[in-house]
Parts: sequence; structure tokens; C-alpha cells
Amino acid sequence: MLESIENILHSAAGLFFDDTVVWHTLIYVALIVLIAFVCDILCKLLINKLLLPVIRRTKFEWDDHLYDKNVVARLAALAPAFILYAFLPSAFELGSSWFILAERICKVYIIALILRFLNGMLNAFLDILNEREDLRHYPIKGGVQTLQVIIFSVGFIAIVGTIIDESPARLFAGLGASAAVLMLIFKDTILGFVAGIQLSANNMLHKGDWITAPAHNANGIVQDVTLNTVKVLNFDNTTTTIPPYALVSGSFTNWRSMFESGGRRISRQILLDVNSIAFLSEEELRRFESNFLLGEFVSQRLQAMAEARDEGNLFRAEELRVTNSMLFRIYLENYIRQMGKSNPDLLYMVRYLPMAEKGLPVELYLFSTEKTWKAYEGVAADLMDHTLGMTREFGLRIYQSPGSYDFQTLKDHLS
Repeated sequence: MLESIENILHSAAGLFFDDTVVWHTLIYVALIVLIAFVCDILCKLLINKLLLPVIRRTKFEWDDHLYDKNVVARLAALAPAFILYAFLPSAFELGSSWFILAERICKVYIIALILRFLNGMLNAFLDILNEREDLRHYPIKGGVQTLQVIIFSVGFIAIVGTIIDESPARLFAGLGASAAVLMLIFKDTILGFVAGIQLSANNMLHKGDWITAPAHNANGIVQDVTLNTVKVLNFDNTTTTIPPYALVSGSFTNWRSMFESGGRRISRQILLDVNSIAFLSEEELRRFESNFLLGEFVSQRLQAMAEARDEGNLFRAEELRVTNSMLFRIYLENYIRQMGKSNPDLLYMVRYLPMAEKGLPVELYLFSTEKTWKAYEGVAADLMDHTLGMTREFGLRIYQSPGSYDFQTLKDHLS
């Protein structure tokens, strides 16, 4: 069939310049190019008019990705190239310089089209995998990019071998001698590939994770994990790119486990003025007996103190005395346990830290059920507002360094 078509084309070319070989060849080549061009148009019409409606009506998603990434169109582009290559022996004399040049050009063009098709396939494959919820958080893009590097490297060697008329196998063998140079050139790619495998195998990093890496000024959400970079969108809307091997060889904090757990930790401190700390008399203690957060404790403590006095155990009675700071600490623990935005199943406490020259530090330690930044800060702020406001109820004062208001008040008092 191919021979019949060649005869028809030679006959058509002979109608114009039958007596001139050069013009006959030019007309013959022009007819081949015209056939390839018509074939390309027919393939595009077939894809857009017949295949596309079928793709859009199917319930599958993978065929949509293949079309959107031009995989089908790139595959169809091979047909005109193969037509040109098939008719070359009949257009030029075998072994002539024109035949060798045209053949090499066609081979390079076909290899480039194959690389373009395989690249589109990998991109479509990446989109298909990214739509799966169970795979979305894995650094699949880095693996796909590794395959792309390998494919394009092989394709580049094949193109070079075609141009210089050398076997690609011999070129690959020659690469062994320059392995050190290649490793230096592709150092970041090799390190990124190994680091990507480590990040994935150890479940260290997913797309969408919140990470902090102070060494790289990164504090935000991971947007993308590629072969050479990890892209982080910081909370100030700046973007930081980090090499994957820097995360593996260095250190970073991943907050994913916090979001998957029952709460996010709140740790806040206030400073109590030690001069405001004092024992409470029984009358002052009874004032808190009606408080729903302290009533049970106060009643039990007053009863225990009375029993100790009746038994004549003065040491026990003295030991059971309550300070306003102790009562305040118990109140805060009960408040934290019952507040709606804390997780009572996780550790919570109110404790004293080592005292310094700036008063007695009191730490509030708990886990908030709100984990997003704004809601979390709101819970912490509400807790601090309530804590600071309740200090006066217990006769306590917050310690702070003297300011301009304090000096003005002292001046007015002395005058």
C-alpha cells in the first residue's frame, strides 16, 4: 500500500517537473508534507469533535485529565511525523547527504514528540493521584519529577546519539567515566530525591502541614513538595522555599500531630505580688463557700480544720490554713476543667514557678480544643482576661514594674 501511494505521489510530482530531478524531488517532498499536515488536521478534528464529547460524558475522571494535559493530542502528533519518516526513502536517494540529514531530523523530531507525550502522561498521572484523598498528602510530585528527569536524560542522550550517528548504548557507557561530574551537576536533584523518599517513608512531611523551621525563617503551611524544593506559605503571606535535604539533615517542627490530637497546648503566666499573699481567716474563707467552683473545697477544709481543733491537733489545724493564692490556684484549676474550650482529658494544671525578683510566677497549663490560630488565641485571651479580673476577688495583686502612672500617683499622694 505504501508503494502504491509513493507511485501516485511520484506521478503527481511528474505532472509539474518531470524532466528536472531537483524540482521533482521538491514537489514530492511538498506533497508528503501536505499529506502529513492534512493528517494532523484530521487527527485534531477526530479528537475535538468525536473523542472529546465521549470523554466528557464518561463517569471516569482519568480520561478528563488525559485530555486536559493534551496527552491524546500529543500522541496524535506522532502520526504526521511517522508519515514523513516513512516516505523519506522514496523522496531521496538512500545514502545521500540529503537523505541522511532528513532522516536524522525526523528521528530527532519523533524522539522529541515521544518525550513530550511521556511528560504529559506523567503530569496527568500526577493530577489523578492528587485527587485521591489517601494519597494527596504524600510527596508524589517529587517522584514524578524524578521520572521526568530520567526520561528527559535518556531522551537527550538518544537525540545526541542520533545527531552524531552514534549508538546511545555507547554514550551511556561513556557516562560512567564522567559519573563524578554528573553527580556534581545533579547534586541537588539526587539529594532531593533521597530526601523525598526519607520524608515520605518516615511520614515526616505532607502537603498541607503546618511546619516551623527557624533556620530557614519558615513558619506556615506546606504548599508543595517537589524534587528540589519544599514551598511554605508563611502566615505573613511570604513564601519560603527549602531544599528537602535541608529538612532531613537539619530540624523542623511539624504541627500535624497537634491537629490530630485532642488539643493544642496553652501555657500562660502571671506574676503575683508576694506582698498581697496572706492567710485567710475562717470568716474570709466562708465568703467563698457559695462559689460553685470553690464551695465543696471550702466546706471540706472548714470541717477538717474544726475536727483538728476539737482533737487538739494544733499542728494539723495550722497545716490546713488556706492562703488566698492557694484558693486562687484551686479556683483556676476548677475553672479550666469546666470551661468549654479546654480538654479535661489531657493534662491541665495551675502551678507556681520558681520565685524571682519580679514576684511569684503562676503558670496556667492546659490544652485547648480550638486548634486554628485565631480561635486558639481567643481561648487563651479569654482565660487570661478572666484570670486577671479574678485576682482582686481573692485580695491578690498583679506584679508589674512601676510606670509613669505609678510615679504620678505617688507624686499626687505626697503632695
